[in-house]
Amino acid sequence: MPCSILRSVLLVVVTAVVIGTARGRSGSGDHLTAGFTRVRLTESQFVVQKPYDVLLDARYEFSGGIRRMRCTRRGCGSFEGEVYVPAGTSGAFIIQIFGAKPERQATTLMLHVYDGNLTFYHRQQSVLAHDAYDRWLRLNVVHDVGARNVTVYVDGAERLRSSSHGAPHAEHYFKFGVYKQSHHNPSHRMESRWRNVRVFTKP
Repeated sequence: MPCSILRSVLLVVVTAVVIGTARGRSGSGDHLTAGFTRVRLTESQFVVQKPYDVLLDARYEFSGGIRRMRCTRRGCGSFEGEVYVPAGTSGAFIIQIFGAKPERQATTLMLHVYDGNLTFYHRQQSVLAHDAYDRWLRLNVVHDVGARNVTVYVDGAERLRSSSHGAPHAEHYFKFGVYKQSHHNPSHRMESRWRNVRVFTKP
């Protein structure tokens, strides 16, 4: 019997409500966090949304500062930080900003991986990074709620600027991990790994 979406989703939700995120380590990309104040995160703020029919340690591991999430179809579940997607993972969500006008859609941003390309939603013509398999990518997602825009940087370079679908008074939060998207022949097994996750905010 095929499992339901709820059984196959694995996500990590960072529960701090923020305006944006910034890069995960110091160095040449520090300008991306200028004007922001770092939010101190505790492990209790990383909430794993797990399949109710599968033991957590069968799908999620946090070791050596790396969060590893994996699942198998039907659906895969996994914001700011470094992400590693193993070759073969395709048709997978890896990060989103949840919170938008309900009558329009649930999210204001989603990044997917298809055949080694990092894309904006499932739009294969909107590629943010080619050859994304088997290497660490630094993702920075800045969500300016008041200005209603989202900017995505990959390894310090701006790759996407998009309008936000959320209302200024709505609550938004970042989700990262892995789960299946029903587009472009998704793979049976999917996985993402995350490290150096940080959250920043400013008024």
